Amino acid sequence: MTGIIHFETFLLTGILLNLTPGNDTIFILTRSISQGKKAGIVSALGIGTGSIIHTVLAAYGISIIIAKSILLFTIVKYAGAVYLLYMGYNMLTDKRPLTTSTIAETKTTDYYKIYRSGIITNVLNPKVALFFIAFLPQFIDPTVQNTILPFLILGITFITTGTIWCLVLATFSSVIFTKLAGNKKVASYINKICGVSLIGLGIKVALTDRR
Repeated sequence: MTGIIHFETFLLTGILLNLTPGNDTIFILTRSISQGKKAGIVSALGIGTGSIIHTVLAAYGISIIIAKSILLFTIVKYAGAVYLLYMGYNMLTDKRPLTTSTIAETKTTDYYKIYRSGIITNVLNPKVALFFIAFLPQFIDPTVQNTILPFLILGITFITTGTIWCLVLATFSSVIFTKLAGNKKVASYINKICGVSLIGLGIKVALTDRR
């Protein structure tokens, strides 16, 4: 009825793919380790929201247009890369001491910014768009005329399993932050390491091709 085929295979494959370390994993880890559990969780929710946007764009064929257009693909790619480089630079130059008390002072508006950054980094990653338009159609009945509904169902299912894993990752990786924040010598290097990680991620996105 929904036009979906081999759903069990899709679910298992999707879970395995979500468990595979990638850009989202690096982003969440940098947030959790440098800014604590709440920041990691908010980042995971932002990434999940970005993936929903990708699902909708793919379902309505917009992602295909972006993937086939060299200009649009390049614009999205470099916009995402610049944003990651910008966040990495901010972390590298942040001179505030990293302690549990500084995290406790984090305002709601700051968490909204972290959530928004999760959305932006995901939406501006063209590799995610390519993944959705390549992976999801394999589990949609080719005889179905309207593929929007099965596309959305598969996308939301994939995002749900991915978000659960990201939340688990954010929660457990924040334990590292709690331990490191107690050591002033080590804590002084956390932002720098996380900043370099985001810069590396930005370079990786910039080198993304359409294949």
